[in-house]
Amino acid sequence: MRDINSILKKRVFILDGATGTELQKRGMPQGMCPEVWCLKNPEILREVYEGYQSAGSDLVSTCTFGANRGKLKQYGNYNVRKINKQLAGLAKSAVNKKTLIAGDIGPTGKFVEPFGPLKFEDAVKIFKEQAQGLLDGGVDLFIIETMMDIQEARAALIAVKEVSDKFTIVTMTYEQNGRTLNGTDPLTALITLQSLGVDAVGCNCSTGPVRMLDFINEMKPYAKVPLVAKPNSGIPKLIKDKTIFSMKAKEFASFGKKFVSKGVNMIGGCCGTTPEHIKELKRNIYNVKPLVPSLKSISALSSARETLIMKENSPLIIVGENINPTGKKDLKKELREGKTSLVRQLCKKQENKGANLLDVNVGTEGVNERDTLGEIIKLLSVSTGLPLVIDSSDSAAIENALRVYPGRALVNSVSGEKNKMKKLLPVAAKYGAMIIILPLDDTGIPEKFERRKNIATRVFEEAKRFGFYKEDVVIDGIVMPVSSNPDSALETIRTIEWISRGFRCRSVMGLSNISFGMPGRVWMNAAYLGMAQAAGLTMVVANPLREEVMRVT
Repeated sequence: MRDINSILKKRVFILDGATGTELQKRGMPQGMCPEVWCLKNPEILREVYEGYQSAGSDLVSTCTFGANRGKLKQYGNYNVRKINKQLAGLAKSAVNKKTLIAGDIGPTGKFVEPFGPLKFEDAVKIFKEQAQGLLDGGVDLFIIETMMDIQEARAALIAVKEVSDKFTIVTMTYEQNGRTLNGTDPLTALITLQSLGVDAVGCNCSTGPVRMLDFINEMKPYAKVPLVAKPNSGIPKLIKDKTIFSMKAKEFASFGKKFVSKGVNMIGGCCGTTPEHIKELKRNIYNVKPLVPSLKSISALSSARETLIMKENSPLIIVGENINPTGKKDLKKELREGKTSLVRQLCKKQENKGANLLDVNVGTEGVNERDTLGEIIKLLSVSTGLPLVIDSSDSAAIENALRVYPGRALVNSVSGEKNKMKKLLPVAAKYGAMIIILPLDDTGIPEKFERRKNIATRVFEEAKRFGFYKEDVVIDGIVMPVSSNPDSALETIRTIEWISRGFRCRSVMGLSNISFGMPGRVWMNAAYLGMAQAAGLTMVVANPLREEVMRVT
């Protein structure tokens, strides 16, 4: 990994080109299992590898694109780990030590829940089995490619990261409309995958170079990892029942400098490209300096289909609070019965009224919170494009929800309680979530601003040990009812002002607590929200169905 990162700081990393079309040229029959055919015809595969090495590729990819349990069993092959090991070894024996071996992992052919029938943990197991075989064969890095489902890409990345710390690339495949088959756009994929720990991200296959430049352009301003492009050699055409890629090597290579200027750090070719395409590409970008990623972190949340970028001076972010059983008898009853119709209704109503995020809490008596929260998160992932805030006091429930959520979530919340910090910070870090820091500790809720400030600072310092930056954090001002302590409203305003203008971090508060036990609650809420915004508040957990409150925003 150090070697790859060292190269990326100095120059563009040259990937290889297509394998499948090269094998077909050399006699592989249509409908044949490429992995099995290559094991029977190792000299032909070696010839392909040698061609890419001679062309100047920094790596060659193992011929294991479909070497997973789901694909291989269609051909009557079940020894996944052995086949991957053998094919990795074959690649290693074909090139010299200066050329890296990338373990190639492709899709299973099934969409992963909540978008399809394949269980998420089953997908992780499938990819782990393949990754372990590739490791046995001595691969130097991994390429997870041609992913059309962001959840499958996540499952593959989690699988690889749980068995190895090697450099891992993920590339998605987009339609002409700029989205994957289940609706993910390049920016959303970037935010989701780089937060989950990918080492480089981009796109392959999809289109020819022209359209792929747009995808790279969309991602670059928000990329904290190197970007990857592997376009086809033009748009495929069907001629006499054969798929033809007509873009010649020199024309393909002429796009090289454009890709580098847009921010690509690793470049190669996909369908239809040959060693000649890679040779011309390398010649075209020789000595062209790459744009090295400069971002360390970014305040952004994503669902499977949308991204919320939190910029300076953005409008107040509204977190819809209504998917929470507290004080809702009907919702409590539904959750206990395993029903979801009310959750769907609350989701759509809040979205239609202008919520930017949805807070999801299912904690109530008689409910298995871990399982129920996971199921509701999956349900909402297909019901709305809004990113989700995972709200629970149960660390196991939060971990399960983060694992299955096909985006980058916000965790509500991590307090200064020692046990909470110990359990939640590593989990949030593993899955790349943003976190809300709640400035209370084992002694309780501090009444005064100074104590809240000290706790928040201490929690953030601990979060830094797990790789969190200020861009990954939102700090809660803590709103307490003025009915029990009239001074509490001012202490919260002072806390928010320090968070936003002193500590220079994003701030949040739960609005409805301020008026608990008071008459005219909605008007008090609206007035207090206006005061908090003047103090620098950037996010509020509130009821978007209350027009009086929404007018203030």
